[in-house]
Amino acid sequence: MMYNRVALIGLGLIASSMFWAMKRANVAGEVTGFARTQETRDTARRIGLCDRVCDSVAEAVEGADLIVLCVPVGAMGAIAAEMAPHLAPGATVTDVGSVKRAVIDAVGPHLPEGVHFVPGHPMAGTEHSGPESGFAELFDNRWCLLVPTEGSDPAAVARLRSYWEALGSNVEEMEPERHDLVCAVTSHAPHLIAYTMVGVADDLGRVTDSEVVKFSAAGFRDFTRIAASDPTMWRDVFLTNKDATLEILGRFTEELFALQRAIRTGDGDHLHDYFTRTRAIRRGIIEAGQDTDAPDFGRGGVR
Repeated sequence: MMYNRVALIGLGLIASSMFWAMKRANVAGEVTGFARTQETRDTARRIGLCDRVCDSVAEAVEGADLIVLCVPVGAMGAIAAEMAPHLAPGATVTDVGSVKRAVIDAVGPHLPEGVHFVPGHPMAGTEHSGPESGFAELFDNRWCLLVPTEGSDPAAVARLRSYWEALGSNVEEMEPERHDLVCAVTSHAPHLIAYTMVGVADDLGRVTDSEVVKFSAAGFRDFTRIAASDPTMWRDVFLTNKDATLEILGRFTEELFALQRAIRTGDGDHLHDYFTRTRAIRRGIIEAGQDTDAPDFGRGGVR
């Protein structure tokens, strides 16, 4: 048992999956949970999510030796300020946000002396949200990035690494700016592009809603899967990882203009070479075990 008490602040997909994974691995003595809304807390109690669902942040973090912030990035600073007076000396605070520099700047100043701060980011998820969406296998063979701050205690970092490995994750450490750039490439920009493509289809009056739905298996379906993700979370991601996301979007725009030019001028060689290179990247993702080449992409027979 790695932690006597773990407090999950926020009870959505990631927190609920962490709870079920902790129970599977038997790494925590007690798991407390807190969510802002009464509805979410009631749902968590009904489905047995957490050993004890609390009605305040203070109650949830009291006596916990690991506190995990599972709220949108934009809310983490306020939560850190609220819970700070109630943290036990020697406790570790971590998070699951997909932006790290902004989280470090927002959370770190509120934490008292003697409390260890080790930011983290499990790179796993689905398009679903809420306490009922979690499952123990979410982190299996997925990466969790730890982003220790300048003053992070090495023992606390090592302990948190072992914890995530017990939950099924591969773990790597990374600098915050590097993390934010990597995630802008692998997650943030793709989500923004998906949102944009779905928005384009919605605005295109010459294509009807019924046609978009009926023929979505042609590729549009895969855009809509990630464009269905939690809007509050993604709003905060883009506002707090602005620089890295804009850098990648600028590069994307350059690539898109080059492809437009190739299509306009009939440059088939350029298109074929480009698609061959990107296909090889897709093959590498499958070979690394980060996806499957099954016809339904391993996502439950989606139609």
